[in-house]
Amino acid sequence: MKHSVARFRGFVVALALGTLLSGCGVVNHMIYKTTGDVMQGFSREHTIPYLMQSGDLAMGCAMSEATAPLLMSFGRVTSEPDQLAVMLYLSAGGCAEEQGREHELAALAALYERKGNAAEDAMIRQKRAYALASRRYLKSWEHHNTFYGEPGTGECPDFDDDMDEFIYLAGLLSGLQALNAEIQSTSSIGVPKNVGSVVARASSCLENDKWWGAPTALKATVWAMMPGALPEGEDAFERLSMTDRQGEEAGVRLSHVFHAIAATNKGDKAMVKAVVRQHAESLKEQPSNEDWAFVDAMASNMIVAISDRLWVENTGHRTPLGQFGTFWDDQQKEVETMDLDGLL
Repeated sequence: MKHSVARFRGFVVALALGTLLSGCGVVNHMIYKTTGDVMQGFSREHTIPYLMQSGDLAMGCAMSEATAPLLMSFGRVTSEPDQLAVMLYLSAGGCAEEQGREHELAALAALYERKGNAAEDAMIRQKRAYALASRRYLKSWEHHNTFYGEPGTGECPDFDDDMDEFIYLAGLLSGLQALNAEIQSTSSIGVPKNVGSVVARASSCLENDKWWGAPTALKATVWAMMPGALPEGEDAFERLSMTDRQGEEAGVRLSHVFHAIAATNKGDKAMVKAVVRQHAESLKEQPSNEDWAFVDAMASNMIVAISDRLWVENTGHRTPLGQFGTFWDDQQKEVETMDLDGLL
């Protein structure tokens, strides 16, 4: 009898513990879900706008790489943070691409000094970095499509606010960047090869004037780079020149990046140098838009990288400090000198 009572008590205790632990699991799940919803909302409403007003690219890079696993893990207990993922993976992809550009400069400097092994090693590191960048950009593109629907199908999403539109634009940019980084990596990452034409069509969903000319610049870049993409009666580079002016006036010079990329793809070094000069001059004349300083800083960073590539190829070193917008082969201005002999 005593053994039966003991067994019964043990059963009751085990049942009570199981119920208690099960209840704890439910409570924890509710806490996690609430925390995840709060973090998603706070990041969209405050963290992203705050970051966009900052011009510190390194800080944004460090934040996206450090917090992406934490913030994305909330998708296990609540709705998937697709919009947030667009921004996190786009920024993290930019971090990897920046590393790739650094390795490219190291390779070019080694080639200039005729150090073959060092150049080859740097090129390998460059391709690895671009492969990582492409994978991150592709994740951004996939989350973009999950949230907004398949872009370029003729149906435009109903945007809730300006931030909603901006994240849509960021997603389109991530798609193009994923393809470009995959090409740079010489690897097969799995980026859809029609992403360029899809992005060109989807950019029509955005107001061009509102977004500093960037939607049209995106479209014109695709026209310039993809054979057969240019519509009849259009001139891609005329369009890019128009969007350049819009970006300069708005203080968000993203169009300059697209223009320089299209000119580089065309092999027109004179045009590339002209865009770099134009960007440098514009920075002196028009300050960055306060609300989108991060985007303008990102554009400047990429234009400086293009300038650095030209300088390293031709001199073995980057753009000298204080000389952004100038080049090694610029004609020096003649300095007027006084004829002392005439005074004697």
